[in-house]
Amino acid sequence: MGKGRGGFPGGAMGGANMANLMKQAQRMQRQMEEAQAKLEETEVTGTAGGGVVEVTVTGSKEITKVHIDPEAVDPDDVEMLEDLVMAATNEALHKIDEITAASMPKMPGGLGF
Repeated sequence: MGKGRGGFPGGAMGGANMANLMKQAQRMQRQMEEAQAKLEETEVTGTAGGGVVEVTVTGSKEITKVHIDPEAVDPDDVEMLEDLVMAATNEALHKIDEITAASMPKMPGGLGF
């Protein structure tokens, strides 16, 4: 006669398990989209030189603000200012990476994604 319903091993139970996995996958997708949207609204600031240089970065890693205190500007030592800007930017990016890792939903074991 005909083949088993749905073509899954275990008949109707196999189909129910597959439907459950699909629901879990859809729920995780929504959670990841929500976390990503929230992350994009997040801003963090990295500082260097005791706060004389500040760099603000969004969750999508766009620099939105750079503040340089005039006392950090020494025309005879431009390299120092460059290093401070680089250090503040890297600190802000590391903060975003940490927030990203902490805010993304954890994958349950055994889903095989």
